[in-house]
Amino acid sequence: MATSCVPDATAEANRAIRAFMAARIGRPLWPEELTEYEQLLAAWADAVHANPIGSER
Repeated sequence: MATSCVPDATAEANRAIRAFMAARIGRPLWPEELTEYEQLLAAWADAVHANPIGSER
């Protein structure tokens, strides 16, 4: 099986969420930030459903 140079969408979404939250550590999210976080979380959930654990890559 050949591997791709394209990053795994789930890992990329996870990195985006971690970076987003790390930039805001120690304080609650502002309303507009909460909206952005929810969009990032939805992208992560879509990636997980598109490539569930145990499925072929």
